[in-house]
Amino acid sequence: MEKVNQTSSVSEFILLGLSSRPEDQVPLFILFLIIYVVTMTGNLLIILVICSDPQLQTPMYFFLRFLSFTDICFTTTIVPTMLANFLSEKTISYAGCLTQMYFIYALGNTDSFLLAVMAFDRYVAICDPFHYVTTMSHRRCVLLVSFSCSFTHLHSLLHTLLLNRLTFCDSNVIHHFLCDLSPLMKLSCSSTFVNEIVIMTEGPVVLVTPFLFITFSYIRILNTVLKIPSAAGKRKAFSTCGSHLTVVTLFYGSIFYVYLQPLSTYTVKDYIATIVYTVLSSMLNPFIYSLRNKDLKQGLRKLMGKRKFQVASS
Repeated sequence: MEKVNQTSSVSEFILLGLSSRPEDQVPLFILFLIIYVVTMTGNLLIILVICSDPQLQTPMYFFLRFLSFTDICFTTTIVPTMLANFLSEKTISYAGCLTQMYFIYALGNTDSFLLAVMAFDRYVAICDPFHYVTTMSHRRCVLLVSFSCSFTHLHSLLHTLLLNRLTFCDSNVIHHFLCDLSPLMKLSCSSTFVNEIVIMTEGPVVLVTPFLFITFSYIRILNTVLKIPSAAGKRKAFSTCGSHLTVVTLFYGSIFYVYLQPLSTYTVKDYIATIVYTVLSSMLNPFIYSLRNKDLKQGLRKLMGKRKFQVASS
């Protein structure tokens, strides 16, 4: 299965996954099934709470709702395939592999851009509060979300089309648990020069620009907060940013480790960092935002109270 005819094109790939040992497959299946269920439940609860509570109809929660929806889609692109491979043959079709890669890059970068938009929202709220309502109007919020989704899908389409023009005629074994760009390019028996040029030029722009925007926003926020005379005022201002900063650190810390390195240095050691930004961050985001946010916790209690009342009434 590892080698195919040199003159033929690969019709499927073998995803080696996290472990090739048979005794590891069931424990890994159970672990990632739990992670998937927790991710879906947590993010769906965030969406339901925000939609059902009139007090949470603000730009910050509007963006958080879309972030949770993106995390649900992002995780669903990856984990179900992992679960199937734990209990069956670790194969994925050529079309299925490219489709998975497309959505991984589209949704992963949408997360990145949404985090940048949320940083801008905090910047306006703290640094220019008197113009917050007009600056963060509903129309502008919709435009920011639309741009975050459409631009990242075009970015992903570019890399998917460039990968599709390559020839795979030697090994069809991917040393990874998902269809990522770097491992796939290593398998190509045709020139990847154009792909690497695009990755080294366009790729960092898409990846780093949102991070720089977040950094600039928080520099301005820090500068404004330090000018607040009271300690209570400073704590209140920082408390609105704590959850977002935690999510940004978790997401960008792992994603930079994986992607801001040469193609030749990509090894199996990047598995853990990839799991963090593709799977664990989506699971932890609802906990990070809800545990450190009084409004969300209050909204969750209201939602649970409504459900208990409906059950008691019936």
